[in-house]
Amino acid sequence: MTANLTLLILAGLLFATGIYLLLERSLTRVLLGLMLLTNGANVLLLASGGSAGLAPFFSKGTDPAEYNDPLPQALILTSIVISFAVTAFMLALIYRTWQLGRLDVVPDDIEDRRVAAQSSWDAEDDADVPEDLSEFVSPEEAAAADQAALATPDPRRHGDDAEPAQVHSAMRKEGERE
Repeated sequence: MTANLTLLILAGLLFATGIYLLLERSLTRVLLGLMLLTNGANVLLLASGGSAGLAPFFSKGTDPAEYNDPLPQALILTSIVISFAVTAFMLALIYRTWQLGRLDVVPDDIEDRRVAAQSSWDAEDDADVPEDLSEFVSPEEAAAADQAALATPDPRRHGDDAEPAQVHSAMRKEGERE
């Protein structure tokens, strides 16, 4: 599969121009940037499809390399539908912004300026973190807790104050008898 260099350069130019326009503050330019980006993606998908070939219908005796790949065409059609929906949404946003403020440019917000003027140090994110954040106890503490649990009598036994080791040996003897 060979790609057409002209289509690849065209896709690169569309992407570069679209990204440049997306970074503007004018909503109309953002819309144009989105449209150029989607067209660049369509051209890139077209270039990835390879050279033109036969329709992807099976006919006996035709070499499979001569068929055209239908996947890039389906992806381009999907991209066109999605770009149409995004364009309609952006047009609705631009119209509503024009109705409310008679402006096409998104102005700086006072809150944005206040946040930008703040210090970059955050007490929650930049505080010293303890080295061990584990919720698990150390092996020594676990062994000590196990010994303490074995030393206490079992509350399920009523009145029988036998040691746990004696209980285990008695249970082993019962198991051997059976």
